[in-house]
Amino acid sequence: MRKLAVVAAVMAVVSISANETTGDGEYQVEKPVVGTQTDTIHTPTNDVGTQTTTVAVPKVKMDSAKIKTPTVKVKR
Repeated sequence: MRKLAVVAAVMAVVSISANETTGDGEYQVEKPVVGTQTDTIHTPTNDVGTQTTTVAVPKVKMDSAKIKTPTVKVKR
C-alpha cells in the first residue's frame, strides 16, 4: 500500500512540474498515460478596449416663472 502511495505522489509531482509555457497563453502538459503524451492547451484571451458612440439627446427648454410661497415667522 505504501509503494502505491509513493508512486502516486511521485507521478503527481512529475505531472505538475512537467508543465511549461510555449508561448503567449499556451502551455504544454504531459499526461501520465502508458508512456507520456504531450498536449498543447490554449488559454482564452480577452480584448478590452473602448468605442465611441453617438447618442441623440433631446433638447429641453424651460421657462422660469415667479411663484409665491408662504413664509412662517416665529416670535419668541
